[in-house]
Amino acid sequence: MSGAAAAEPAPAKDGEGLINLCDMLDKPMCYARNENTSYPLGNLFIGDSRLGMQSDADEQLIIHLTFQEFVKVKSIKFSEWNMGSNPDMNPVNVHIHINRNNLGFEDIEDVDPAQTITLTAADLQDVSDAIDLYYVKFQRVKSLTFFIEDNAGADITAIGGLQIMGRTVATTNMNDFKKQG
Repeated sequence: MSGAAAAEPAPAKDGEGLINLCDMLDKPMCYARNENTSYPLGNLFIGDSRLGMQSDADEQLIIHLTFQEFVKVKSIKFSEWNMGSNPDMNPVNVHIHINRNNLGFEDIEDVDPAQTITLTAADLQDVSDAIDLYYVKFQRVKSLTFFIEDNAGADITAIGGLQIMGRTVATTNMNDFKKQG
C-alpha cells in the first residue's frame, strides 16, 4: 500500500508568484470591437506605447482576451498612449467582465460587470502601480472583456499598453495517473 502511495503524483499547486498573464493569452481567440486597423489589439503587448491600440469610429472600445488556461487575476495596468502625448485620448471608465464570450456594443451595457474602474492620468503613467482588482471575483478566469466606455474628451480612445498580473490555477494533468489493476 505504501508503494502505491509513493507512486501517486504530487498534488498540483497554484502558480508561485505573480506573472504577466499576457504571455498566456490564446491569441487567435482574442479580439477587439471598434479598433483602428492601423493600431490593433496586438500592439498592446509589444511594449512600445507609440504602437498601442486606438478605437476607430468613436471613443468606445471592447477588448476581449482569452487565456490558454484558467488563471487568477490580481491586478491590471493600462499604459498611456505615446507616453502621454495626447491625454484626452486616455481611457477613463473601464468595465471588466469575466468569462463572458461574444459581448458586443448592443448588449454589453445590459450586463453587470465584475468590476468597474475609473482611470486617471496618473494611473496610466509607466511609473504608477497596477490597479488591484476584487481578487475574490477573479479566481477562475478563462477570459476577460474590457469595455472602455469613455475617455478624457477626445473623439477616439488610445491605449499604449496592457499588463494583466496574476497566477495560474492548479490543474490536474491526467497523464500523471497510472492505471491500477
